[in-house]
Amino acid sequence: MGANNMAVETISPAEAAAPRKIRRESQLALMWRRFRQHQLAVVSLWLVITFYLIAALAEFLAPTDPSAYSARFTYAPPQGLHLFLQNEDGGWSFQPHVNGYKSEVDPQAMRRTFVVDPEVVIPVRFFAPSEPYQLAGFIPMSVKLMGVEGPRDPFYILGADRLGRDLLSRLIHGTRISLSIGLAGVTLSLLFGIIIGGFAGFYGGWFDSAVMRIVEFIRSMPTIPLWLGLAAALPKDWTALQTYFAITIILSLIGWTELARVVRGRFLSLRTEDFVTAAQLDGASDWRIITRHMVPSFTSHIIAAATLAIPGMILAETALSFLGLGLQAPIVSWGTLLQEAQNIRTLATAPWLLAPGICVVVIILALNFFGDGLRDAADPHGR
Repeated sequence: MGANNMAVETISPAEAAAPRKIRRESQLALMWRRFRQHQLAVVSLWLVITFYLIAALAEFLAPTDPSAYSARFTYAPPQGLHLFLQNEDGGWSFQPHVNGYKSEVDPQAMRRTFVVDPEVVIPVRFFAPSEPYQLAGFIPMSVKLMGVEGPRDPFYILGADRLGRDLLSRLIHGTRISLSIGLAGVTLSLLFGIIIGGFAGFYGGWFDSAVMRIVEFIRSMPTIPLWLGLAAALPKDWTALQTYFAITIILSLIGWTELARVVRGRFLSLRTEDFVTAAQLDGASDWRIITRHMVPSFTSHIIAAATLAIPGMILAETALSFLGLGLQAPIVSWGTLLQEAQNIRTLATAPWLLAPGICVVVIILALNFFGDGLRDAADPHGR
């Protein structure tokens, strides 16, 4: 009885004869839709974008020159940035400022130390004028995100190191070096892995066996001693730029093996597919078949693998520089900054020197979560 009372939807003959519109989406669009469902990966993506924006705008964001020092404020504690100031009538007004320092004598160590003096107020200006510089190496600018008016006023939001250098400025500039090594190293690893692994899987035979034996030999060697040995072999008279590129190439020569094994396995399964046979019958060259047909078929997986490989590159550079066998001064990276934190006594009096380690942990976790989200979104068999 109830079924008879239900309204029946009628379709006109014109609507029935009209062609149905089928919505088509590319593989990247489908990946993006699935990726947005992974909330932790989306948050990690914004964190990664923020870190790389900091790296790109390092000169503008850093309050001072990372190499500028002041012997008057060695191991000065963090001042902190305060946005509101209490007026005499008890109200609050928007006045960005930092507090000055006063010196005290530590009764246990019997040495003079700095403490933040809340009575001394140093105004902070946003978009403050500065000495001319070039943003990203080619954009002339003469303004900083923030700065103090007096050239001799202390401005150490995150504190100072043993030479009185601003830790925040050095941390921002170190972000560029550490993250760029990760990108450059993974790019070279992708190039080596796709070419070597692709040809090994496509041709097979003795070439495939030789490549796999090389991969197994490299992967069987202990990673840390291998890094240390190759980095220690670098000439000591090389410039900072030469050392930077050498470390990047070393990390790439070691990191391509995992991707090469993945690409080789995919090529072994794809070389017997119909579209590869059709391209061969059509007269396409082997290089065109590999680059235009086979590699694009699993581009999404390559993107996910590259994202998960960047943290390993960053950790490798940080470890080498921390041990004194990677990048050296005057290059500023997270690894070279952590060299200041090797002394337990120094950490006891200046724990803010561990800030680069916190940045390493945050970016590694963000990249791992971002890579996990990409891998799940690129998996055609996932839900």
